[in-house]
Amino acid sequence: MHRTYQPLKPCTNKYLQKKWDQESYEQHRSKVREARAAVDTEGAPTPVQVQLKLKKRQLEEERLAVIERDNRILSTKLSHIACSNGLVDHRNHYPQRSLNGAKRREEFLLVTQENQAILRRIKARESEYRRQLWEEHCERAECWRDAIARYPRGIAQQRPRRTVRFVDSEPKDSGQYSGSGARDDDSARRPAEDANGETRHRVRAGKPRLPPLKGAVK
Repeated sequence: MHRTYQPLKPCTNKYLQKKWDQESYEQHRSKVREARAAVDTEGAPTPVQVQLKLKKRQLEEERLAVIERDNRILSTKLSHIACSNGLVDHRNHYPQRSLNGAKRREEFLLVTQENQAILRRIKARESEYRRQLWEEHCERAECWRDAIARYPRGIAQQRPRRTVRFVDSEPKDSGQYSGSGARDDDSARRPAEDANGETRHRVRAGKPRLPPLKGAVK
């Protein structure tokens, strides 16, 4: 019972209703197949020049023409060699010729003459620098420098500085002030130390005599 046709609407004969429904369905499918689209979905037609590719054909024809011409020239040469019993012109001693050799030689001669003229002018030109004036100016500057200097120059290089190092065996608090406000004798007699830790003695000396200045203005 469940396998029999079940129509959507009530009917008298199920078999006839099934036949009629099947015919209507087939008509519907045929109409769908034969229906035409209301919108034109086809693409634009391809131009003729794009389909044929005329430029590519032209390049191919030119290439074939060049190949045919080279083959014809080669065949002509081979036939000439065959007719002349294999004699080949292999002479390679050709004279060297230049199309602008004369022009280049003229330009080279002109440049050489100009260079020689410049060289003669440079050699004939006297120098504007005076070495003697420079030396005199340097001597005057040294005299003025020695005249205005507080101490004579060159003493530090002549007398090297002497440094004396001592081994400190006393405690650090030996240099503290005593109750009376004065330092101990040992701390007072101890020499001063510089930044490098080297001990130096203070030497009192009179003002050194300055040598007479050369060229100083009296």
